[in-house]
Order: sequence, then C-alpha cells, then structure tokens
Amino acid sequence: MNRSLAKALSVVFHPLLLPTYLFAIILYYMPVSTLTLPMHVRWVVLAMIFFTTFVLPAAGAFAMVRLGYLDSMEMDRREQRGFPLLFTAVCYAATSYLFYREPAYDAVFYFVMGIIAASVFLAFAISQFWKISAHSIGLGGTLGLLLVLHQLAPEAMLIYPIIAVVFVAGAVMSARLALQAHTPAQVYAGFGSGLLLALGSSVALY
Repeated sequence: MNRSLAKALSVVFHPLLLPTYLFAIILYYMPVSTLTLPMHVRWVVLAMIFFTTFVLPAAGAFAMVRLGYLDSMEMDRREQRGFPLLFTAVCYAATSYLFYREPAYDAVFYFVMGIIAASVFLAFAISQFWKISAHSIGLGGTLGLLLVLHQLAPEAMLIYPIIAVVFVAGAVMSARLALQAHTPAQVYAGFGSGLLLALGSSVALY
C-alpha cells in the first residue's frame, strides 16, 4: 500500500474518531422504537460525543507532547502509551456515566459508550507489556457493536454500515502493517479482542 494512503487512512480512521462515526450511525440509522431521542437534538449529542471522545483526549495528548512526556502525537513507543490511553479511557467512562445518569438518553447510549470505554481500558492494560494496535481494537469493537445493534433492531438496515466497516477495517489494518507501526499479530489480536469484547457484552442488552 502507498505510504501516503496508509497515513491518510490511519488519520481519518484514528481510534479517537471512531466513537463519533459510530454514534453518527446510531443516531441517524436506529429506529424510533429503539432510539427515542428527538431528531432535532441529535446533532447536539453528536457534538458532545465528539468533544468528550476526540477533542479532550487529543488536547490531553498534545499537552503531554508539549510537556515532553510524549515524543509525538503518534505515540510510536509502547512505554509512552499508558498514560494517554488511561486518560482517554477515563474521558470515555465519564461520558458513559453521563449517559447513564441522564434519563433522556436511551440505554443503547451508555451501553455502546461503556463498551468503547472498556475497549480503551483493555488497550491500556495490554499496552503495559505489548504494543497492541489501538486502531484494530477500535475497528473490531465498532464492527462488533454494529452486529449487536443489527440483532437488536434488524429494521434499522445496519447491514450497509456493517459491510462498510468490514472494508474499512481491512484497509486500515493493511495501512498499519504498511507503515510498520505494528506486527501482524498486534493488528489481528487487536481486531479480535475488540470484536469479542463487543459481542461478549451483548448479553447486557437482552
């Protein structure tokens, strides 16, 4: 794969952006029977998710670079990934708790956000001893959550986003390998663990 394309795919489908993409699908695909949040306020919720799951963690990582804790925003060194991943996981967990406490949000909100937070905590734990691919964990979790939601609401026609995520996951994992950011084992283990975490947690919705 061309290196420029591989970098572009890694940026466009960065793990911090995946929650926003996933919730955009949920907010505008899920039927009223599953999602009761009024349509005219959904963009506000999406903007809030973008802020808490992308802006805050990215700002935290940038501050760590400026303070000399990180060499770069890409966090190529395994030993530098711990604190940024932990900070991100806390941001995600706080967002999930907000969804849980506010009765205006349907259960699917805190379920999905909770699984995403758990996947980041998983990445943090594994990164203490192995440089697992966060891109792959995120994409595997995204696919798993879409499969769970498709089972929950077949009428939502999530099959199309599911197919798209399968292709995107393949492209991004190939990109990570082309950039030599990870070994094949780190990429495949990340995808598998994210997928299994999401599928295994589906019992909470039934």
